[in-house]
Amino acid sequence: MKEDTVLATVRKKGQITIPLEMRRQLGLEEGSVVAFVMTEDGILISPREVLTVQALDRIEHALSEQGISLDELIESGREIREELIEQEYDLQDQTPE
Repeated sequence: MKEDTVLATVRKKGQITIPLEMRRQLGLEEGSVVAFVMTEDGILISPREVLTVQALDRIEHALSEQGISLDELIESGREIREELIEQEYDLQDQTPE
């Protein structure tokens, strides 16, 4: 077993206590949200914020492979939403001339 491996007992309703030192290292406090991800090796438990950042990094990488920046994608989304709103509510460009 690796040094950073700690054993815990599964209690009623599947409850497990995350060891105090690990909670401190991850900044987990009462009410913190964690994500459970099934992997080939078992279950990965990580703070939700970490998972979100990793997902955004993967999205940004995939976009860059297509030659698109995250900022470009966001801007095109704004333009598309603007067009959809104009169509849905029959709005015309009301910019003063």
